[in-house]
Amino acid sequence: MTTATARSDRRISPVFLGIAAVAAVSGWAVWTDFAEQPGFATFLFVTAAWVVSLCLHEYAHARTALHSGDISIGAKGYLTLNPLRYTHALLSIVLPVLFVIMGGIGLPGGAVFIERGRIRGRWRHSLISAAGPLTNVLFAIVCTAPFWLDALAGVPAAFRYALGFLALLQVTAAILNFVPVPGLDGYGVIEPWLSHSVRRQVEPFAPFGLIAVFALLWVPGVNAAFFDAVDALLRSLGVSDFDTYCGLDAYRFWQTPDARCSLNG
Repeated sequence: MTTATARSDRRISPVFLGIAAVAAVSGWAVWTDFAEQPGFATFLFVTAAWVVSLCLHEYAHARTALHSGDISIGAKGYLTLNPLRYTHALLSIVLPVLFVIMGGIGLPGGAVFIERGRIRGRWRHSLISAAGPLTNVLFAIVCTAPFWLDALAGVPAAFRYALGFLALLQVTAAILNFVPVPGLDGYGVIEPWLSHSVRRQVEPFAPFGLIAVFALLWVPGVNAAFFDAVDALLRSLGVSDFDTYCGLDAYRFWQTPDARCSLNG
């Protein structure tokens, strides 16, 4: 099996490099307290870092598919990490950011089209679907590592809060992506193991799966239970509810900041 692709198909996109640069510069501004408006710097840092993780999430799907037999991946531009090459280019960036602004939650927006007919073996299909959310798990480990390693002594409170909120986004993205709902990666993991008749019955609902999950999270009881579980997991990793709350408070720079966050900074 060959997985050869043209060099240009693997070259990292300037768009991705630009987003990564925004994350780095704004993160530095938050860390050094250089920004005149730390809330706006936090917004740029978390948003850019979130989009970077989204690109790597989709890259993981694409790279796994490439090595599983779909050699068309390179020509589609998915290996360049350019979010504008996804199935819905605009929504790949706008929707995830709107989810964060509206609900403080990480949900996917981008999508790569994989030619499943080129891939043989149910395990390969499952692995392709699992590769994306596993990337979010890795990001969550990286974001929470300074907390559970007690490596934040002397770190500015603003950066700590931003990192805590970014960790929350990665944890929620990982959990929700693994929910076995049509249209989400969790369903893609189990789909190869379902009967053909079940898959045909479920297929029409796939375009609405993500919307249904987001709508369900607006139900107060469901939302409370979900975030209680997320907060408990984050606390076990050293990230307090206060860290994530103040991170979200700083992220929404257009609102009046909570004095408790600044007083405790």
